Amino acid sequence: MDREDQLYPPVKALLQAQGYEVKGEVGAADVMARRGGEEPVIVELKLRFSLSLFHQAIARQSVTDLVYIAVPRPKGRQAKRMLKDNLALCRRLSLGLITVLPDGRCEVHCDPGPYAPRKSKKRQQRLLREFEKLQGDPNAGGATRHGIVTAYRQDALRCAAHLAEAGATKGSAVAKATGVGRATGLMSANHYGWFERVSTGIYQLTEAGRDGLKHWAYSWEPEADCGLSEAGQVADKRPE
Repeated sequence: MDREDQLYPPVKALLQAQGYEVKGEVGAADVMARRGGEEPVIVELKLRFSLSLFHQAIARQSVTDLVYIAVPRPKGRQAKRMLKDNLALCRRLSLGLITVLPDGRCEVHCDPGPYAPRKSKKRQQRLLREFEKLQGDPNAGGATRHGIVTAYRQDALRCAAHLAEAGATKGSAVAKATGVGRATGLMSANHYGWFERVSTGIYQLTEAGRDGLKHWAYSWEPEADCGLSEAGQVADKRPE
């Protein structure tokens, strides 16, 4: 669909099938519908999701609680994520969401109404654990994922620092010396390529590990503060 007015016939047909009288371009509203003495329905049409679309829809909520936005069904690699994110936003703003398919069919993803998002205790606890484990404040807020210092990376740096000083060491001894309880599993997983297993349960530092200690200097000490560490060039790929 190349024009907003191409969205109007499918949306009008959808509302008419539910017994509404529908008219386009009523005042500031793209679409307005009435059914007897019920509260009117307003639909704002756009070719894509945008901040201005949500602004317009919110403005229409001063007229009626029954406000929808209608856009062509998203396409492409990011379509599923785009639809999911904007559906969540519509629910949060008490807006309805309609998408129009290429064949002219409409899909109603949600209706206007109160919405109380469920809190995820699991996600909250995950963030709190990361907050408690992260030593100092090594990252500037708003930084990209490239070069982010995580608690996992800090633990890896502690293990690397110990091996740099002590040489090849048993994993349990590294854990005891550094306070990193997951030292053996961390070195075995070797996400950054810093560790090499020389025999059962015993690890030594690789050249990549020595470079890592230099590159991430001061990013893992308790007094570390954002801006003190040198930003890395590779994103932390470890799963959260």
